[in-house]
Amino acid sequence: MAFQSKALLTSKWLADAMKTQSKMRILDTSWYLPKLRRNAKSEFKKKHIPGATFFDIDQCCDKTSPLDHMLPSEKVFADYVGNLGIESDTHVVLYDTNQLGAFSAPRVWWMFRVFGHSTVSVLNGGLRNWELEGRPVTNQNFKPTATDFKASLNRSWIKNYEDILDNLDTKRFQVVDARPEGRFRGLDPEPRDNTEPGHIPGSVSMPFYSFLSKSGHFLPKEQLQALFTQAGVDLSRPVCVLCGSAVTACHVVLAAHECGHPGVSVYDGGWSEWFTRALPEHVISDGRGKHL
Repeated sequence: MAFQSKALLTSKWLADAMKTQSKMRILDTSWYLPKLRRNAKSEFKKKHIPGATFFDIDQCCDKTSPLDHMLPSEKVFADYVGNLGIESDTHVVLYDTNQLGAFSAPRVWWMFRVFGHSTVSVLNGGLRNWELEGRPVTNQNFKPTATDFKASLNRSWIKNYEDILDNLDTKRFQVVDARPEGRFRGLDPEPRDNTEPGHIPGSVSMPFYSFLSKSGHFLPKEQLQALFTQAGVDLSRPVCVLCGSAVTACHVVLAAHECGHPGVSVYDGGWSEWFTRALPEHVISDGRGKHL
C-alpha cells in the first residue's frame, strides 16, 4: 500500500487510519535529556494518542555499553518490538511530545529501518500539532498482544569510532553534525557531564531544528534540499551524521530520505564517544575545550 513508504504522515491521515487500519501500531517515542528532569514514560501514562504504547530508547538499547541508548542486538530489538504487538507487516507510526514537533521520533524511525522494517512513519508535527488540531488524547492504557518480530541489521547504515577516525584521512564520506551550532563551534556547553563542546575535523554543522518549521513540521522537500546545498553537503555522495548520542542526528537521515537519498549512515556513539576517545587534534573548538 502506498502509505507504507511515506516517512511523514499528517494528523488527518492518522486520525482516519485509526478507524480503518488493523495492522497499525502507534508508538510514543518521547525522550528527554536527563538534565531536563522530565519523565517521558510518566507523562505518557497521563496523556497520549488513543491506542498508543510507549517505546523507551533507554530500554531498547545495548545495556552493556557505557554510552547512552546505543543500538541493541537484533534479538533485543526483535523481542522488545514483538512485545509491542508489531509484526513484519505492521505499519508503525511514531510521534513524540517535544514542543519542537519532533525530537526522538526520527531516531526510532531510523532504528526500525536499520533493523529491516521499512513500514514505519513519523507523525509530522508530533503530539503538539495533534492537540492543536483538536484531536483526541487519553490516559487509558492499551496493552498489545505480544507477537514475533524478525530483525535484520543493516550494518552499512551504522558507523563506529574507528570508521570516523579512518575517514579523517580517507574522506570516503561526508560528516554532518546535527547538534546546535554553539555546541558544534565549542561556544555553548554540552548537556552531559564530562563532555565539552567542539566538532570532528572536516564535519559540517546542520542543526536538527533547522529541518523543522516554526509550526513543528518538517520542511517541504525543496527547502530540505536547499539546506543541504547551502551546507555544502552532496547527497549523491556518502553521508554520515552524528549528534550528542545519535538521537537528533536522525532528523538529518529523515530529511535526506525525503530528498530521495535513504542511505545516510549514523555514528551511533556520537559526540559523547568521540570527545572521550579522540586525540586533542581531533577535537576542533572555537572556545576553550579540554583538549585545547
